[in-house]
Amino acid sequence: MDSIYIGGSTKDEKLLLKLANRHGLITGATGTGKTVSLQILAEGFSAAGVPVFCADIKGDLSGLSTAGTEKDFLEKRAADIGFSDSYTYEAFPTAFWDLYGEQGHPVRTTVTEVGPLLLARLLELNDTQEGVLNILFELADDEGLLLLDLKDLRAMLAHVSDRASELSRLYGNVSKSSIGAIQRRLLVLERQGGDNLFGEPALDIRDFMRTAHDGRGVINILAADKLMNSPKLYAVFLLWLLSELFEELPEVGDPEKPKLVFFFDEAHLLFNDAPKALIEKVEQVVRLIRSKGVGVYFVTQNPLDVPDTILAQLGNRVQHALRAFTPRDQKAVRAAAETFRPNPKLDTERVITELGVGEALVSTLEGKGIPSIVERTLVRPPSSRLGPVTKAERRELIQSSAVFGLYERLKDRHSAYEMLEQRAQDELRQEEKQRSKEDRHTQKHGEPRRTRSGFELPDFGRDDRPRQESRRKTTSRRSNRDSVLEAGMKSAARSLGTSLGRALVRGLLGSLKRGF
Repeated sequence: MDSIYIGGSTKDEKLLLKLANRHGLITGATGTGKTVSLQILAEGFSAAGVPVFCADIKGDLSGLSTAGTEKDFLEKRAADIGFSDSYTYEAFPTAFWDLYGEQGHPVRTTVTEVGPLLLARLLELNDTQEGVLNILFELADDEGLLLLDLKDLRAMLAHVSDRASELSRLYGNVSKSSIGAIQRRLLVLERQGGDNLFGEPALDIRDFMRTAHDGRGVINILAADKLMNSPKLYAVFLLWLLSELFEELPEVGDPEKPKLVFFFDEAHLLFNDAPKALIEKVEQVVRLIRSKGVGVYFVTQNPLDVPDTILAQLGNRVQHALRAFTPRDQKAVRAAAETFRPNPKLDTERVITELGVGEALVSTLEGKGIPSIVERTLVRPPSSRLGPVTKAERRELIQSSAVFGLYERLKDRHSAYEMLEQRAQDELRQEEKQRSKEDRHTQKHGEPRRTRSGFELPDFGRDDRPRQESRRKTTSRRSNRDSVLEAGMKSAARSLGTSLGRALVRGLLGSLKRGF
């Protein structure tokens, strides 16, 4: 098998496997058949032994796991394009995945693997806040602190805040207000369920590249209906996955068939309001990942959703109908028509608006990588089920999967949070040990001990009892020297209320004392 049958035009329209890693684009308005085109391409790759990854936005792609049932309109389409003899109903090997762990095996990665660029995108940080995040990652690397989950990231933010002045001198300005903004964004991300993405066991990318016992490629389906409520989380996760493939897979040049095909549905979410650095990152990955044997196929409504620098690298095209009701729609139709190799017998711009459901303009790479002339094509019917599986069917497929049990239980390894907590406890114990040492030194030498509030006076062992006894002895000696007359005169002096009386008494007392 060297190609995938797409449908029939004036000839059979096929996608050559040896050129399938040159990427592709599936576009069209809602309800025109994009999902079915994705489904038949996934079936074709799987049958050729190529693993597939795709996101299931509406739940319909889960039907790939179950054989289709005979329907009149499917049989008619197969007959119309001369496909009846080859058309069969069959299920394909499928693995279900879900960031939330509800409709598939949990998918996780670590904060470190996502990195500051994608994390800044996920948290919607400005340039200054992204700079602080980069400092945080650099510090974590320098001090050997593992960033695995959001708990670790939050602990690192507090650590950076405590050392803001010191780190500003070493790494650049660290603003506490920026740290506060990042912490608030983390709280929003957690409420959106983003903490489900971060943790261990992290996804082993090789589990996306498996084949079944019969040699067919496993189709990995990400349940994305709930995930789409957090579109930036969805886009960042898929871009992380693409980047991970790029970094982990070896160079293979142009193989006879791809090692993996990656379908990026709702691709416009990746590029909406994306900073220039992120667009450049996507462009770099798309340009270079084909040499790793990975084909990337973007699925979106409008070709204008994809930046020109990336659009130029998508050689295999399936264009479903577009509606031209507004000036922007008309511009999109014109742009889509201009990206195809012209067909002298076809008014491409007009035909795009006239295509029916299940029809598409198709142009694939052929020969030496040159795009074929665009043709109006009836897309072949799928062999698997049209529509979603039931909950019971999904549960049975998950539990019978080869990877069941590998990702279901969350692990909490010793990482930045625990390391920083341990460091704080060690510092506290060291301070207590130092205080104890100083206390012993004080008791031995009677020297003042320095505390955080200043000097503490030494305790020389005195107490109130000796002082009281000393006062009693002194009073006794003094009373022996006082005469009865002197005591009487003192009493009289206290009873006198005028200053003259007090003066006379003092004079008398003085005379009496000199006489003794």
